[in-house]
Amino acid sequence: MTSFALKTFVGLRQASPESPHHHHSIALTKPIQSPLHSPAKYSESLPENRAPESLAATSESPSLVAAQLVAPPPRLSRKAVLRRSSSSASSTTASQCGGAIPLCMVGEFDLPLDIIDRRVTKMKMISPSNVAVDIGQTLKPHEYIGMVRREVLDAYLRDRASACGASVINGLFLKMDMPQSSTSPYVLHYTGYDSKSGGVGERRTLEVDAVIGADGANSRVAKSINAGEYEYAIAFQERIKIPDEKMVYYENLAEMYVGDDVSPDFYGWVFPKCDHVAVGTGTVTHKGDIKQFQLATRKRAEDKILGGKIIRVEAHPIPEHPRPRRLSGRVALVGDAAGYVTKCSGEGIYFAAKSGRMCAEAIVEGSENGKRMVEEGDLRKYLEKWDKTYWPTYKVLDVLQKLFYRSNPAREAFVEMCADEYVQKMTFDSYLYKRVVPGNPLDDLKLAVNTIGSLVRANALRKEMDKISV
Repeated sequence: MTSFALKTFVGLRQASPESPHHHHSIALTKPIQSPLHSPAKYSESLPENRAPESLAATSESPSLVAAQLVAPPPRLSRKAVLRRSSSSASSTTASQCGGAIPLCMVGEFDLPLDIIDRRVTKMKMISPSNVAVDIGQTLKPHEYIGMVRREVLDAYLRDRASACGASVINGLFLKMDMPQSSTSPYVLHYTGYDSKSGGVGERRTLEVDAVIGADGANSRVAKSINAGEYEYAIAFQERIKIPDEKMVYYENLAEMYVGDDVSPDFYGWVFPKCDHVAVGTGTVTHKGDIKQFQLATRKRAEDKILGGKIIRVEAHPIPEHPRPRRLSGRVALVGDAAGYVTKCSGEGIYFAAKSGRMCAEAIVEGSENGKRMVEEGDLRKYLEKWDKTYWPTYKVLDVLQKLFYRSNPAREAFVEMCADEYVQKMTFDSYLYKRVVPGNPLDDLKLAVNTIGSLVRANALRKEMDKISV
């Protein structure tokens, strides 16, 4: 768990250093499972007497939120980072994640290259009939898709938040009590773990002024504000250590498999890591069959991962759309807790990081760098900015998923389209830089014609297959 204890001043609740209920921010994170990397450069420690702000989070979001709240110019002071303790029962389930990050995230969030396992410059899209299309022909020499292990990324970001001035506390967020007035605190309940309390833990509380819920798909913060439910996919992934000679094949290559066998509504993948590959799949409509789909994914990649040994198994829910409510009072949701995962690709790391930063920026701006209490209107600016920037992307990918993931013939058409260099350029540019790339009108027209042609052929093939099956 990650948390900021932030001292109060002008017009806000006063908190003495001796008070057992400091004003904090909570962020839930996974236990550190790999060596930390050296943090990037940071400014000198921040001055005291900044406004109290708070957050509840998990995944990569809390550390990025933390860094934004304390990064130069001076933002808010008195930080504490609460990370989910390995002593807590919930820490036994690892967060499943393919681990692909866009190029823009490396620069935008100042990530060191040594936490990136692989720089993927080639991808294979493999159809239901095992037709493989090579993707990546349009990438420039400096462009790549970063492959990371979430335990490494999370640990680095947590370490960087600490370097920014946040102290680390082991704990598990439980629930929160709502404020009695517009200026009274939220009371966060958590179980703290330290050398004094041992493995059992100790129930504690924190008083906070605002909460950023980034505690994942099963967000307790979301439940606290009655944010509503959303449809979700279940993703299943196995980390497989394969022989060195086979690992050479995946040195800078990732594979994506589509077909009813690997998933009725998603895709299977083989993503390279430092010394192993991550093999996984996901589904919304047939969650009970996820292990069957996983076996099919491994079967499709069998020759290339032959002799491999499973070293880790992960499973996790992935939201399919934003929650009905993402904001209530001084509580805002970000990342998976808000439902920010894209259709088609299931990408969530960048959007979790970006939403966490945007929400933190709204708090910093709304509190005037710690001079006043934030209000719901301040946090709503984050939602308005988010929806304006990314809502069109979500809607387009939703349409594409419904169009091309509906049947094997449609998936064949999709893979056929991926062979087009113009499609690759538009797709990679949009993915790598997270912006809508203006197209060439003539090429756009050709693409539209080709798309219609592919869909017509897919529909004709489907009809022929229906005849055979009758």
